[in-house]
Amino acid sequence: MAHIVILGAGLGGLPAAYEARARLGQEHRITVINSVEYFQFVPSNPWVAVGWRAREQVVLPIAPYLQRKGIDFIGRPVVAIDAAARSLRLDGGDSVAYDYLVIATGPKLAFDEVEGAGPDGGHTQSICTVDHAGRCHEDFLRLCEQPGPVVVGAMPGASCFGPAYEYTMILDTALRKRRLRSKVPITFVTAEPYIGHLGLDGVGDSKGIMEHEFRDHDVRWITNARTTRVEQGRMFVDELDALGKVYRQHELPFRHAMMLPAFKGVDAVAAVEGLCNPRGFVLVDEHQRSPRYPEIYAAGVCIAIPPVGPTPVPCGVPKTGFMIESMVSAIVHNIAEQLAGLQPTHKGTWQAICLADFGDTGAAFAAVPQIPPRDLNWFGSGRWVHLAKLAFEKYFLRKMRTGNSEPIYEKYVMKLIGFKRLQDRVLHPGNAR
Repeated sequence: MAHIVILGAGLGGLPAAYEARARLGQEHRITVINSVEYFQFVPSNPWVAVGWRAREQVVLPIAPYLQRKGIDFIGRPVVAIDAAARSLRLDGGDSVAYDYLVIATGPKLAFDEVEGAGPDGGHTQSICTVDHAGRCHEDFLRLCEQPGPVVVGAMPGASCFGPAYEYTMILDTALRKRRLRSKVPITFVTAEPYIGHLGLDGVGDSKGIMEHEFRDHDVRWITNARTTRVEQGRMFVDELDALGKVYRQHELPFRHAMMLPAFKGVDAVAAVEGLCNPRGFVLVDEHQRSPRYPEIYAAGVCIAIPPVGPTPVPCGVPKTGFMIESMVSAIVHNIAEQLAGLQPTHKGTWQAICLADFGDTGAAFAAVPQIPPRDLNWFGSGRWVHLAKLAFEKYFLRKMRTGNSEPIYEKYVMKLIGFKRLQDRVLHPGNAR
Protein backbone atom coordinates (compact mmCIF):
# COMPACT_ATOMS: atom_id res chain seq x y z
CA MET A 1 0.00 0.00 0.00
CA ALA A 2 1.27 3.46 -0.93
CA HIS A 3 0.56 6.67 0.93
CA ILE A 4 -0.29 9.60 -1.36
CA VAL A 5 -0.26 12.97 0.39
CA ILE A 6 -1.86 15.98 -1.27
CA LEU A 7 -0.66 19.31 0.09
CA GLY A 8 -3.39 21.90 -0.43
CA ALA A 9 -7.18 21.62 -0.74
CA GLY A 10 -8.12 24.27 -3.26
CA LEU A 11 -9.15 24.15 -6.92
CA GLY A 12 -6.35 21.66 -7.58
CA GLY A 13 -5.89 19.76 -4.34
CA LEU A 14 -9.46 18.66 -3.65
CA PRO A 15 -10.12 17.42 -7.22
CA ALA A 16 -6.74 15.64 -7.03
CA ALA A 17 -7.87 13.77 -3.93
CA TYR A 18 -11.18 12.71 -5.45
CA GLU A 19 -9.59 11.60 -8.72
CA ALA A 20 -6.84 9.73 -6.89
CA ARG A 21 -9.39 7.81 -4.87
CA ALA A 22 -11.44 7.00 -7.96
CA ARG A 23 -8.46 5.87 -10.04
CA LEU A 24 -6.16 4.29 -7.47
CA GLY A 25 -8.81 2.37 -5.57
CA GLN A 26 -9.20 1.70 -1.86
CA GLU A 27 -5.95 -0.23 -1.42
CA HIS A 28 -3.88 2.96 -1.20
CA ARG A 29 -4.03 5.55 1.55
CA ILE A 30 -4.73 9.18 0.57
CA THR A 31 -4.27 12.12 2.92
CA VAL A 32 -5.07 15.77 2.23
CA ILE A 33 -3.28 18.41 4.29
CA ASN A 34 -4.47 22.01 4.22
CA SER A 35 -3.59 25.05 6.30
CA VAL A 36 -7.29 25.67 7.06
CA GLU A 37 -10.21 23.29 7.53
CA TYR A 38 -12.39 24.64 4.74
CA PHE A 39 -12.46 24.75 0.95
CA GLN A 40 -13.07 28.16 -0.57
CA PHE A 41 -14.31 28.68 -4.12
CA VAL A 42 -11.93 31.49 -5.02
CA PRO A 43 -13.63 32.49 -8.33
CA SER A 44 -16.62 33.75 -6.29
CA ASN A 45 -14.53 36.17 -4.23
CA PRO A 46 -15.31 39.25 -6.39
CA TRP A 47 -19.01 38.62 -5.64
CA VAL A 48 -18.26 38.27 -1.92
CA ALA A 49 -16.42 41.62 -2.03
CA VAL A 50 -19.54 43.51 -3.14
CA GLY A 51 -21.99 41.52 -1.03
CA TRP A 52 -23.50 39.37 -3.78
CA ARG A 53 -22.36 36.24 -1.96
CA ALA A 54 -22.03 35.48 1.73
CA ARG A 55 -19.03 33.58 3.00
CA GLU A 56 -21.09 30.47 3.85
CA GLN A 57 -22.28 30.25 0.23
CA VAL A 58 -18.76 29.74 -1.17
CA VAL A 59 -17.04 27.83 1.65
CA LEU A 60 -17.29 24.11 2.45
CA PRO A 61 -15.92 22.12 5.40
CA ILE A 62 -13.36 19.71 3.97
CA ALA A 63 -13.28 16.78 6.40
CA PRO A 64 -16.87 15.46 6.06
CA TYR A 65 -16.74 15.23 2.28
CA LEU A 66 -13.31 13.58 2.22
CA GLN A 67 -14.32 11.08 4.90
CA ARG A 68 -17.18 9.85 2.70
CA LYS A 69 -14.57 8.87 0.13
CA GLY A 70 -12.23 7.23 2.64
CA ILE A 71 -9.70 10.07 2.42
CA ASP A 72 -7.87 11.32 5.53
CA PHE A 73 -7.68 15.03 6.27
CA ILE A 74 -5.36 17.17 8.39
CA GLY A 75 -6.26 20.83 8.83
CA ARG A 76 -2.90 22.25 9.88
CA PRO A 77 -0.11 24.08 8.06
CA VAL A 78 3.00 22.23 6.92
CA VAL A 79 6.07 24.05 8.22
CA ALA A 80 8.82 21.94 6.60
CA ILE A 81 9.34 19.28 3.94
CA ASP A 82 12.14 16.72 4.21
CA ALA A 83 12.19 15.56 0.61
CA ALA A 84 15.07 13.12 1.17
CA ALA A 85 13.20 11.36 3.99
CA ARG A 86 9.79 11.77 2.27
CA SER A 87 8.33 13.42 5.32
CA LEU A 88 6.32 16.53 6.20
CA ARG A 89 6.51 18.37 9.51
CA LEU A 90 3.26 19.94 10.67
CA ASP A 91 2.65 23.00 12.78
CA GLY A 92 2.77 21.58 16.30
CA GLY A 93 5.61 19.15 15.61
CA ASP A 94 3.87 16.06 14.19
CA SER A 95 5.28 14.39 11.08
CA VAL A 96 3.57 12.72 8.13
CA ALA A 97 5.45 10.28 5.87
CA TYR A 98 4.55 9.89 2.20
CA ASP A 99 5.36 7.70 -0.77
CA TYR A 100 4.11 10.30 -3.26
CA LEU A 101 3.55 13.99 -2.61
CA VAL A 102 1.29 16.20 -4.72
CA ILE A 103 1.90 19.90 -4.08
CA ALA A 104 -1.15 22.05 -4.81
CA THR A 105 -0.72 24.78 -2.23
CA GLY A 106 -1.46 27.77 -4.38
CA PRO A 107 0.76 30.83 -3.84
CA LYS A 108 2.12 32.98 -1.07
CA LEU A 109 0.76 36.50 -1.53
CA ALA A 110 3.73 38.85 -1.81
CA PHE A 111 2.15 42.06 -0.52
CA ASP A 112 5.45 42.86 1.20
CA GLU A 113 7.08 43.61 -2.16
CA VAL A 114 5.23 46.95 -2.34
CA GLU A 115 5.42 49.18 0.71
CA GLY A 116 2.00 49.80 2.24
CA ALA A 117 0.19 47.16 0.15
CA GLY A 118 -2.24 44.52 1.36
CA PRO A 119 -5.06 44.21 3.87
CA ASP A 120 -2.83 43.14 6.78
CA GLY A 121 -1.13 46.30 7.95
CA GLY A 122 -1.36 47.94 4.53
CA HIS A 123 -3.82 50.20 2.76
CA THR A 124 -5.15 48.11 -0.14
CA GLN A 125 -7.78 45.39 -0.26
CA SER A 126 -7.53 41.93 -1.85
CA ILE A 127 -9.88 39.26 -3.21
CA CYS A 128 -7.29 36.47 -3.21
CA THR A 129 -8.90 34.66 -0.26
CA VAL A 130 -12.44 34.58 1.09
CA ASP A 131 -11.24 36.30 4.27
CA HIS A 132 -9.72 39.10 2.20
CA ALA A 133 -12.89 39.36 0.14
CA GLY A 134 -14.94 39.71 3.33
CA ARG A 135 -12.76 42.58 4.48
CA CYS A 136 -12.93 44.10 1.01
CA HIS A 137 -16.73 44.03 1.33
CA GLU A 138 -16.52 45.99 4.58
CA ASP A 139 -14.41 48.59 2.80
CA PHE A 140 -16.87 48.60 -0.11
CA LEU A 141 -19.67 49.46 2.31
CA ARG A 142 -17.61 52.34 3.67
CA LEU A 143 -17.14 53.51 0.07
CA CYS A 144 -20.89 53.47 -0.44
CA GLU A 145 -21.34 55.60 2.68
CA GLN A 146 -18.66 58.07 1.58
CA PRO A 147 -18.16 57.79 -2.20
CA GLY A 148 -14.82 58.75 -3.69
CA PRO A 149 -12.06 57.61 -6.06
CA VAL A 150 -11.31 53.92 -6.53
CA VAL A 151 -8.14 52.21 -7.76
CA VAL A 152 -8.23 48.59 -8.93
CA GLY A 153 -5.52 46.55 -10.61
CA ALA A 154 -2.41 44.44 -10.24
CA MET A 155 0.99 45.06 -8.69
CA PRO A 156 4.36 44.50 -10.44
CA GLY A 157 5.04 40.80 -10.91
CA ALA A 158 1.36 39.84 -10.70
CA SER A 159 0.26 36.90 -12.80
CA CYS A 160 -3.47 36.53 -12.10
CA PHE A 161 -5.00 39.54 -13.87
CA GLY A 162 -8.48 38.20 -14.61
CA PRO A 163 -9.90 38.82 -11.12
CA ALA A 164 -8.79 42.46 -11.28
CA TYR A 165 -10.81 42.94 -14.48
CA GLU A 166 -13.73 41.07 -12.94
CA TYR A 167 -13.71 43.15 -9.78
CA THR A 168 -13.52 46.40 -11.75
CA MET A 169 -16.60 45.55 -13.79
CA ILE A 170 -18.52 43.96 -10.90
CA LEU A 171 -17.78 47.00 -8.75
CA ASP A 172 -19.01 49.24 -11.58
CA THR A 173 -22.26 47.24 -11.75
CA ALA A 174 -22.72 47.21 -7.97
CA LEU A 175 -22.25 50.99 -7.78
CA ARG A 176 -24.69 51.59 -10.63
CA LYS A 177 -27.30 49.48 -8.86
CA ARG A 178 -26.87 51.74 -5.84
CA ARG A 179 -26.93 54.85 -8.10
CA LEU A 180 -23.49 55.85 -6.86
CA ARG A 181 -21.37 55.34 -9.98
CA SER A 182 -21.27 59.03 -10.90
CA LYS A 183 -19.66 59.75 -7.51
CA VAL A 184 -16.92 57.11 -7.86
CA PRO A 185 -14.21 57.60 -10.51
CA ILE A 186 -12.42 54.29 -11.19
CA THR A 187 -8.80 53.94 -12.35
CA PHE A 188 -7.38 50.58 -13.40
CA VAL A 189 -3.65 50.32 -12.62
CA THR A 190 -1.83 47.31 -14.04
CA ALA A 191 1.65 45.98 -14.69
CA GLU A 192 0.44 44.74 -18.09
CA PRO A 193 1.85 46.55 -21.15
CA TYR A 194 -1.68 47.02 -22.49
CA ILE A 195 -5.25 46.41 -21.41
CA GLY A 196 -6.23 42.80 -22.14
CA HIS A 197 -2.67 41.46 -22.06
CA LEU A 198 -3.67 39.13 -19.18
CA GLY A 199 -0.14 37.82 -18.75
CA LEU A 200 -0.61 35.94 -22.04
CA ASP A 201 0.35 38.66 -24.55
CA GLY A 202 -3.36 38.98 -25.27
CA VAL A 203 -5.86 36.44 -26.51
CA GLY A 204 -7.72 37.12 -29.74
CA ASP A 205 -9.21 40.61 -29.58
CA SER A 206 -8.85 40.91 -25.79
CA LYS A 207 -7.18 44.31 -26.12
CA GLY A 208 -9.91 45.81 -28.28
CA ILE A 209 -12.80 44.28 -26.35
CA MET A 210 -11.48 45.21 -22.89
CA GLU A 211 -10.58 48.75 -23.94
CA HIS A 212 -14.11 49.09 -25.34
CA GLU A 213 -15.61 47.77 -22.08
CA PHE A 214 -13.55 50.20 -20.01
CA ARG A 215 -14.43 53.15 -22.22
CA ASP A 216 -18.09 52.16 -22.22
CA HIS A 217 -18.09 52.02 -18.41
CA ASP A 218 -15.94 55.14 -17.93
CA VAL A 219 -12.95 53.34 -16.41
CA ARG A 220 -9.61 55.09 -16.85
CA TRP A 221 -6.42 53.04 -16.97
CA ILE A 222 -2.66 53.16 -16.52
CA THR A 223 -0.59 50.35 -18.06
CA ASN A 224 3.11 49.55 -17.66
CA ALA A 225 2.40 50.64 -14.10
CA ARG A 226 5.01 50.02 -11.42
CA THR A 227 3.30 50.69 -8.12
CA THR A 228 6.07 51.84 -5.77
CA ARG A 229 4.27 52.44 -2.49
CA VAL A 230 0.87 52.97 -0.93
CA GLU A 231 -0.08 55.35 1.85
CA GLN A 232 -3.43 55.90 3.49
CA GLY A 233 -5.64 57.13 0.65
CA ARG A 234 -2.72 57.58 -1.81
CA MET A 235 -1.06 55.26 -4.32
CA PHE A 236 2.24 56.14 -6.00
CA VAL A 237 2.76 54.71 -9.47
CA ASP A 238 5.58 54.99 -12.01
CA GLU A 239 4.34 54.63 -15.58
CA LEU A 240 7.07 53.17 -17.80
CA ASP A 241 7.60 53.45 -21.53
CA ALA A 242 8.29 50.52 -23.87
CA LEU A 243 12.00 50.64 -22.95
CA GLY A 244 11.30 50.40 -19.25
CA LYS A 245 12.10 54.03 -18.43
CA VAL A 246 9.89 56.17 -16.21
CA TYR A 247 8.19 58.85 -18.28
CA ARG A 248 5.30 59.74 -15.97
CA GLN A 249 4.62 59.51 -12.26
CA HIS A 250 1.19 59.35 -10.70
CA GLU A 251 -0.06 60.08 -7.21
CA LEU A 252 -3.54 58.56 -7.15
CA PRO A 253 -5.99 59.43 -4.40
CA PHE A 254 -8.39 56.67 -3.39
CA ARG A 255 -11.12 55.92 -0.91
CA HIS A 256 -11.14 52.24 -1.88
CA ALA A 257 -8.35 50.26 -3.54
CA MET A 258 -8.12 46.58 -4.52
CA MET A 259 -4.74 45.56 -5.91
CA LEU A 260 -3.73 41.98 -6.69
CA PRO A 261 -0.20 41.16 -5.49
CA ALA A 262 2.62 39.25 -7.08
CA PHE A 263 2.80 35.58 -6.09
CA LYS A 264 5.62 33.52 -4.60
CA GLY A 265 5.93 29.93 -3.48
CA VAL A 266 4.83 29.11 0.07
CA ASP A 267 7.69 29.03 2.57
CA ALA A 268 7.78 25.30 3.34
CA VAL A 269 7.88 24.39 -0.35
CA ALA A 270 10.30 27.15 -1.37
CA ALA A 271 12.80 26.02 1.28
CA VAL A 272 13.31 22.54 -0.25
CA GLU A 273 16.71 22.46 -1.95
CA GLY A 274 16.49 21.92 -5.71
CA LEU A 275 12.70 21.81 -5.81
CA CYS A 276 11.88 25.39 -6.82
CA ASN A 277 13.00 28.40 -8.82
CA PRO A 278 14.17 31.58 -7.04
CA ARG A 279 10.57 32.75 -6.58
CA GLY A 280 9.68 29.52 -4.80
CA PHE A 281 7.62 27.99 -7.61
CA VAL A 282 8.01 24.24 -8.10
CA LEU A 283 10.01 23.16 -11.14
CA VAL A 284 8.24 20.35 -13.00
CA ASP A 285 8.82 18.35 -16.15
CA GLU A 286 6.23 17.64 -18.85
CA HIS A 287 4.64 15.04 -16.58
CA GLN A 288 4.15 17.53 -13.67
CA ARG A 289 6.95 15.79 -11.74
CA SER A 290 9.94 17.32 -10.01
CA PRO A 291 13.16 16.54 -11.93
CA ARG A 292 15.04 16.40 -8.60
CA TYR A 293 12.51 14.37 -6.60
CA PRO A 294 10.64 11.84 -8.78
CA GLU A 295 8.08 11.08 -6.05
CA ILE A 296 6.98 14.76 -5.89
CA TYR A 297 4.42 16.21 -8.29
CA ALA A 298 2.94 19.71 -8.41
CA ALA A 299 -0.03 21.41 -10.05
CA GLY A 300 -1.63 24.81 -10.23
CA VAL A 301 -0.44 28.25 -9.24
CA CYS A 302 2.50 26.82 -7.26
CA ILE A 303 4.38 25.57 -10.35
CA ALA A 304 6.96 27.51 -12.36
CA ILE A 305 5.93 28.68 -15.83
CA PRO A 306 8.11 31.22 -17.67
CA PRO A 307 6.47 34.46 -18.88
CA VAL A 308 5.32 34.66 -22.49
CA GLY A 309 7.87 37.39 -23.18
CA PRO A 310 9.64 40.43 -21.71
CA THR A 311 7.53 43.36 -20.52
CA PRO A 312 8.62 46.75 -19.12
CA VAL A 313 7.05 45.83 -15.77
CA PRO A 314 7.32 42.13 -14.82
CA CYS A 315 4.18 40.09 -15.56
CA GLY A 316 3.66 36.46 -14.65
CA VAL A 317 1.59 33.83 -16.43
CA PRO A 318 -1.84 32.85 -15.07
CA LYS A 319 -2.88 29.27 -14.36
CA THR A 320 -6.60 28.88 -15.03
CA GLY A 321 -8.92 26.30 -13.48
CA PHE A 322 -9.20 24.27 -16.68
CA MET A 323 -5.41 24.01 -16.88
CA ILE A 324 -5.12 23.09 -13.20
CA GLU A 325 -7.59 20.21 -13.47
CA SER A 326 -5.73 18.96 -16.53
CA MET A 327 -2.48 18.96 -14.55
CA VAL A 328 -4.18 17.15 -11.67
CA SER A 329 -5.58 14.45 -13.93
CA ALA A 330 -2.16 13.88 -15.51
CA ILE A 331 -0.57 13.57 -12.06
CA VAL A 332 -3.04 10.93 -10.87
CA HIS A 333 -2.56 8.88 -14.03
CA ASN A 334 1.22 9.14 -13.66
CA ILE A 335 1.15 8.02 -10.03
CA ALA A 336 -0.97 5.06 -11.09
CA GLU A 337 1.67 4.19 -13.69
CA GLN A 338 4.47 4.47 -11.13
CA LEU A 339 2.56 2.22 -8.72
CA ALA A 340 2.37 -0.33 -11.54
CA GLY A 341 6.14 -0.13 -12.04
CA LEU A 342 5.92 1.98 -15.20
CA GLN A 343 7.30 5.37 -16.15
CA PRO A 344 4.93 8.35 -16.25
CA THR A 345 3.54 9.13 -19.70
CA HIS A 346 0.65 11.56 -19.12
CA LYS A 347 0.91 15.27 -19.71
CA GLY A 348 -1.33 18.15 -18.73
CA THR A 349 -2.95 20.12 -21.54
CA TRP A 350 -1.74 23.62 -20.83
CA GLN A 351 -4.73 25.40 -22.26
CA ALA A 352 -5.93 28.73 -20.86
CA ILE A 353 -9.73 28.82 -20.77
CA CYS A 354 -11.45 31.42 -18.64
CA LEU A 355 -14.91 32.79 -17.82
CA ALA A 356 -14.82 36.31 -16.35
CA ASP A 357 -17.97 37.82 -14.88
CA PHE A 358 -18.62 41.53 -15.41
CA GLY A 359 -21.66 41.88 -13.16
CA ASP A 360 -24.44 41.41 -15.70
CA THR A 361 -22.34 40.43 -18.71
CA GLY A 362 -18.87 38.93 -19.06
CA ALA A 363 -15.92 37.89 -21.20
CA ALA A 364 -14.47 34.50 -22.06
CA PHE A 365 -11.31 33.41 -23.79
CA ALA A 366 -9.63 30.26 -25.03
CA ALA A 367 -5.88 30.15 -25.67
CA VAL A 368 -4.85 26.73 -26.97
CA PRO A 369 -2.05 26.27 -26.19
CA GLN A 370 -1.53 28.98 -23.61
CA ILE A 371 1.85 30.12 -24.96
CA PRO A 372 1.75 31.51 -28.55
CA PRO A 373 1.62 30.50 -31.37
CA ARG A 374 -1.83 29.00 -30.81
CA ASP A 375 -4.21 26.68 -32.56
CA LEU A 376 -7.14 28.51 -30.93
CA ASN A 377 -6.87 32.21 -30.09
CA TRP A 378 -10.37 33.45 -29.22
CA PHE A 379 -11.85 36.14 -26.99
CA GLY A 380 -15.55 36.93 -26.78
CA SER A 381 -18.06 38.67 -24.55
CA GLY A 382 -21.76 38.76 -23.79
CA ARG A 383 -24.42 38.01 -21.20
CA TRP A 384 -23.98 34.29 -21.84
CA VAL A 385 -20.62 34.45 -20.01
CA HIS A 386 -22.27 35.88 -16.89
CA LEU A 387 -24.79 33.03 -16.92
CA ALA A 388 -22.06 30.46 -17.59
CA LYS A 389 -20.03 31.73 -14.62
CA LEU A 390 -23.06 31.41 -12.35
CA ALA A 391 -23.58 27.86 -13.58
CA PHE A 392 -19.90 27.05 -13.09
CA GLU A 393 -20.02 28.15 -9.45
CA LYS A 394 -23.00 25.89 -8.72
CA TYR A 395 -21.49 23.01 -10.66
CA PHE A 396 -18.07 23.14 -9.03
CA LEU A 397 -19.36 23.47 -5.47
CA ARG A 398 -21.66 20.51 -6.07
CA LYS A 399 -18.73 18.62 -7.54
CA MET A 400 -16.71 19.22 -4.34
CA ARG A 401 -19.64 18.11 -2.17
CA THR A 402 -20.27 14.90 -4.10
CA GLY A 403 -16.63 14.05 -4.74
CA ASN A 404 -17.12 13.78 -8.48
CA SER A 405 -13.77 13.71 -10.29
CA GLU A 406 -15.08 13.75 -13.85
CA PRO A 407 -14.54 17.21 -15.47
CA ILE A 408 -17.90 17.15 -17.26
CA TYR A 409 -18.42 20.90 -17.14
CA GLU A 410 -15.09 21.64 -18.75
CA LYS A 411 -16.01 19.51 -21.76
CA TYR A 412 -19.23 21.48 -22.21
CA VAL A 413 -17.35 24.78 -21.85
CA MET A 414 -15.10 23.79 -24.75
CA LYS A 415 -18.16 22.95 -26.86
CA LEU A 416 -19.87 26.22 -25.90
CA ILE A 417 -16.79 28.28 -26.72
CA GLY A 418 -16.46 26.45 -30.02
CA PHE A 419 -20.11 27.22 -30.81
CA LYS A 420 -19.72 30.90 -29.90
CA ARG A 421 -16.57 31.16 -32.00
CA LEU A 422 -18.41 29.65 -34.99
CA GLN A 423 -21.32 32.03 -34.38
CA ASP A 424 -18.94 35.02 -34.34
CA ARG A 425 -17.48 33.95 -37.67
CA VAL A 426 -20.91 33.63 -39.26
CA LEU A 427 -22.45 36.83 -37.85
CA HIS A 428 -19.31 39.00 -37.75
CA PRO A 429 -16.80 37.57 -40.21
CA GLY A 430 -14.65 40.68 -40.14
CA ASN A 431 -14.21 40.56 -36.36
CA ALA A 432 -13.66 36.83 -35.80
CA ARG A 433 -10.29 35.73 -34.46
